[in-house]
Amino acid sequence: MIIKSLELADFRNYDSLHIDFSKGTNILYGDNAQGKTNILEAIFLSATTKSHKGSKDKDIVNFAKEEAHIRTYLEKDEVEIRVDMHLRKSKTKGIAIDGQKIKKAAELLGLLNVVFFSPEDLSIIKNGPSERRRFVDMELCQLDSFYIYNLNHYNKIVNQRNKLLKDMYFNPSLRETLNIWDSQLVSFGSKIIERRKLFVEQLNEIIFDIHKKLSGGKEELVIQYEPDVLIEDYEKALCACQDRDVKLKQTTVGPHRDDFSFMVGDIDIRRFGSQGQQRTAALSLKLSEIELVKKLTKDNPVLLLDDVLSELDSNRQNYLLSTIGDIQTIITCTGLDEFVNNRFEIDKVFKIENGSIVE
Repeated sequence: MIIKSLELADFRNYDSLHIDFSKGTNILYGDNAQGKTNILEAIFLSATTKSHKGSKDKDIVNFAKEEAHIRTYLEKDEVEIRVDMHLRKSKTKGIAIDGQKIKKAAELLGLLNVVFFSPEDLSIIKNGPSERRRFVDMELCQLDSFYIYNLNHYNKIVNQRNKLLKDMYFNPSLRETLNIWDSQLVSFGSKIIERRKLFVEQLNEIIFDIHKKLSGGKEELVIQYEPDVLIEDYEKALCACQDRDVKLKQTTVGPHRDDFSFMVGDIDIRRFGSQGQQRTAALSLKLSEIELVKKLTKDNPVLLLDDVLSELDSNRQNYLLSTIGDIQTIITCTGLDEFVNNRFEIDKVFKIENGSIVE
């Protein structure tokens, strides 16, 4: 799958934009705050229905307008597919594939697989567990429609149970209904735990060799899944924590509290690794994500690199650029020096200036 072209209307700082991409390497360059990342954000939205920044639709629509449009033309096996996305400040987004409106956003996921890599991702190892869960969820939602279903239902039930816990402060008799929500949490939460466990196993098959090469043969990296609760203990743990949950007015047990550790030998580099170790592990994680998508979908993802090369030393830059030759890549940067100096092959270059584009 490749992206042939992208059209934007009233999206962020773009009144109107049309851009045709090469199936190889595309460079978007220009000064900061000109709109380079906004193009990557539009592509990510077209693939996942969400902003990589976590922005709400009303914040993405041009400040002076009420709605925005994204139109993405994809191509797979010489067949063209059009994805239309209609963003509105006051309503939910509308999505259509080849002119046919879809009822659920989940119907879009998996059509276009993207891997997004930004400087913030280099901190995924040292930051909090919510960011590591988000990484896993975003990738699994592109790869597994059952995971989307289970995750959506699980999150809804957690929210409903939390509301019930708050309502119980005024109406204690509602506690009788807690067990009904708990059984549903166990049902959907157990499936999430199983899939995350498998995902980590699949990643470990790939990341071990990549990280060893990236670290010059010095380090062997293993990801460990740390579920908040084991499936066999899940129902008992929910029951045991009901008093605490009532007191705190929130659900304190379940996969929404999972974490993932990154072990080099006996060292957990989340806590005890150097910044260099953490950044190398983050790069290994992203490169493994690319290979896992290839393996599971039998197709190449589109790689979006948002000003990440400036954050890497020359060895890591070269390793990254040498491994992406066979997939469509869209890169943002402030200058072209690193590509020229390394004689890296570029297929198309676009200069971005204040919401307009020059090829």
